[in-house]
Amino acid sequence: MTMRTDEHLTEPAAFDGLGGGANQAGSRAYNERLTLSLIRRNGPLPKAELARLTGLSPQTLTTIARRLEADGLLVAQDRVRGRVGQPSVPYALNPHGVLTFGLKIGRRSTELVLCDFCGEILERAKLTYSYPVPRQIFAFVQKHTAVMRRQCSAPNRVVGVGVAMPFELWKWEREIEAPEGTLSAWFGLDVANELLRITGLPTLVTNDATAACGAELARNERQTKPDFLYVYVGSFVGGGIVLNGNLFNGRAANAGALGSMPVTIGGKTSQLIAHASLVTLEKTLRRRGRDCSILQFPDQDWSTIENQLKPWVDIASEALAAAIVSAMSVIDFSRVCIDGAVPSSVRDRLVAKTQFYVERLNCSGLSPFDIVAGAIGADARVLGAAMLPVLANYASDPVVLLKDLNELRSRNHTDTLRPTVRISTHTTVVGVVPVRK
Repeated sequence: MTMRTDEHLTEPAAFDGLGGGANQAGSRAYNERLTLSLIRRNGPLPKAELARLTGLSPQTLTTIARRLEADGLLVAQDRVRGRVGQPSVPYALNPHGVLTFGLKIGRRSTELVLCDFCGEILERAKLTYSYPVPRQIFAFVQKHTAVMRRQCSAPNRVVGVGVAMPFELWKWEREIEAPEGTLSAWFGLDVANELLRITGLPTLVTNDATAACGAELARNERQTKPDFLYVYVGSFVGGGIVLNGNLFNGRAANAGALGSMPVTIGGKTSQLIAHASLVTLEKTLRRRGRDCSILQFPDQDWSTIENQLKPWVDIASEALAAAIVSAMSVIDFSRVCIDGAVPSSVRDRLVAKTQFYVERLNCSGLSPFDIVAGAIGADARVLGAAMLPVLANYASDPVVLLKDLNELRSRNHTDTLRPTVRISTHTTVVGVVPVRK
C-alpha cells in the first residue's frame, strides 16, 4: 500500500487517462448478487453449499458461478479433498474484480483510499488542513484518483466513489475555530454530483459516523450480540445504532447522533460533543502552546502530550458514561463499542475509564451490558465509504450480508430473478463493510 500526503493544494490537477467503470456495475441480477453476498459474508463456498443456502438448483448455481467467474468477480480455489462425497471446488471473491474509492471528508483532514473487492486498502492519500474548503478537497481528490487509477492494474474495474462526511459542515465554524463564513461554501453543495463531475464515477455519500458503524458491524459475529451502540471519537464524537444485526438510520438518517446528547459534568450541562471530541483536546494543546498536529496521526505515539491527554481522557470518559447510560434507558443494547481516530492505547484507556464511570452511576432498572473496544480504528470511516459502491452494485440486501450459514440453510429463495438495485448519487444508508477472511 502506498501513502501520499498533500499539505497544500491550489489549482486542480489535470484529470486524464481514465477508463470507464466495470460494465457489470448496477446490473447484477438478484441471484448473482445473493451468491456474491453469501461468499462475502462466509468466505469461499462450493457450488453445492451455495445451492443449499439459496434454494437454487445445482444447475442454476453452476451457471451463476461460471458467469461470475467469467466476469472476473469470482475465482475458483483449490479442490478440497478428504471429505465425504466428491471433492469440491470453493469459490471466492476475486479481489481485483472490483475496485472502489473511499473518501473521508473531515473537519481537520481528508483521506482517500483505493480498495479492492474484499475491502483491502491498496492505495492511500491524505490531506490535512485547519478547516475544510471544498475547492481544496476536490482538487486533492481529482489529483489522486487520477494517479491511483493510472497506477492500478485494472483501472476499468473501478466502479464508484463512496464518501463519508459529517452532515451540515457549515454549522461548525465556531467549534473548529474557522474564520467566519469560510465553511459557507458547503451549504447547498451537492458533493456527490461534484465528485461525479471530476472523477467520472458514480458517487454515494453517507454520514461519517454511520460509515464507521457499518465497518464495525462487518467485523462482528452477528449471531452472538446483534444489538449494540457504537461510539466514534473523532474531531467531533458521533455514533451509530445496530438493531437485530442491521444499521438503524432513523427517520432523517440521523439516529445515533450521540454528540448532541446532553450530559452534566461538574454541575454544568452541555452536549457530549463538548467533552468527548478531539477538538476539545486540540484546543487544550493550543492553549498550552503545544503542537496539535499529532492528533491527525492516530498511528503515532501520543505519549508526548500525556499531560494534556490524561485529563481529556478522564473528562471524555465521564461524559461518555453519562451518555451511554442515558441511551441504555431507551434501548437495552447488549454492548457498547467505542472506537475512534486515536491510537489503540488511547482507545483502550477510554474504554476502561468509561467502564469505571458507568459502574459509579445509578443503573437501576437497566439490563447488563458490556463496553468493548472497536476493531478497526481510524480507518473505519474511510473503509465504510469505500464499500458503498460495492453494496449498491453487488449486494442483494444488507440483511443477507449479515446472515450466517445456519440461518440461511433454513431459508429458501426461489429461482426467480428479482429487480436489480440501481446505483444512485445519494444515499444515507450504509450496509456492512466486507473484510478479508
